[in-house]
Amino acid sequence: MDMALDAMNDRSDEALLELYAGGDPAAARALTLRLGPLAYRLALRMLRDGAEAEDVAQEALLRLWKIAPEWRAGEAKVSTWLYRVVSNLATDRLRKRRGVGLDEAPEVADDSPSVLEDMMQRDRMAALEAALAQLPERQRLAVTLRHIDGLSNPEIAEAMETGVEAVESLTARAKRALAKLLSGQREELGFGDD
Repeated sequence: MDMALDAMNDRSDEALLELYAGGDPAAARALTLRLGPLAYRLALRMLRDGAEAEDVAQEALLRLWKIAPEWRAGEAKVSTWLYRVVSNLATDRLRKRRGVGLDEAPEVADDSPSVLEDMMQRDRMAALEAALAQLPERQRLAVTLRHIDGLSNPEIAEAMETGVEAVESLTARAKRALAKLLSGQREELGFGDD
């Protein structure tokens, strides 16, 4: 089985989806291993709940498998389509639970060698997550896709079903808002006056 997956690693997402649509389960496994963690991380950043993020990632992948036979190569990247579906599913969940509160998700332990560095990194990440949580949903999604997931502005525009200029505006406003929210914490987070 590992040899079959190794052979799939060189194939594009689109080629794997076409193979799956043609009945190749190894292609689905390879695509799941490739895109599943990305879908989960995006959902986790948006929802701040591991169980809900797993549900969203699984639902998004199920939808991908359902549309596989109708996939039209060249119209969109599979990963971009998946980001859009994850984003929409997570946004729907956020809207349903609004008013219930989006409080603290447990932090994942870090394996850094220094306890002090680990504590500092956790404080920085907690401050960033708290600041991100205060942003409007579309700004948070745009800045997360750009600066955490590394997508290009055209990819983000496609995933968010908007224009590149709107993405640039959303990320610029998000960065200004984050800078303002975090400005009083520089020394506390170990950045000093540099």
